[in-house]
Amino acid sequence: MTTEKRPENDGDREFRQALRRDMIARRMALPADAHAALSAAVRARLAAAFPDLAGGCVGFCWPVQNEPDLLPFVAGLLAAGSRAALPVVVRPGEPLAFRDWWPEQPLLPDRYGIPSPTDGDFLLPEVLLLPVNAFDAGNYRLGYGGGFFDRTLAARAPRPLAIGVGFDFQRVASIRPAAHDLPLDAVVTESGCQRAGAAQR
Repeated sequence: MTTEKRPENDGDREFRQALRRDMIARRMALPADAHAALSAAVRARLAAAFPDLAGGCVGFCWPVQNEPDLLPFVAGLLAAGSRAALPVVVRPGEPLAFRDWWPEQPLLPDRYGIPSPTDGDFLLPEVLLLPVNAFDAGNYRLGYGGGFFDRTLAARAPRPLAIGVGFDFQRVASIRPAAHDLPLDAVVTESGCQRAGAAQR
């Protein structure tokens, strides 16, 4: 199955919706100890593949629905002098903004129920760590369907380094990317790092 982009049709939309539901269900079914072990492995692979993240500004997503838990990794970056930022939905249909995050910062659920900062400086991360519901050989990411990260990446110049984080079972032949979908620079799972235009290692 091709990973090339093509005009989206009803079949593609239905395929992506079904794939999203299936992958979220599989992730939610992970036992707590298995999820913790997989998350630790993802963090280790992330640190090995990108050892130079410390010192800059890294945007990440608060883990929901059993996504990989990157909080210990981000805490390590903060201890090494980085700044961290969480996405904020300004309004539907627009790129995301990012606000400064630190471990003691109070968070409130946004309109999608995701913990989000309500104050703090607005930042422009050089790196984005993005959870995936599925990903393919072309490093196209299946998210939650809102298109927020595609709009955010398209709006930023220079574009931030976009790193997907997920689990091996979320790899598929193709997510059937649509014209608006943008590939990630890399996807990190518990077994390795798949960089754009290169085989997994």
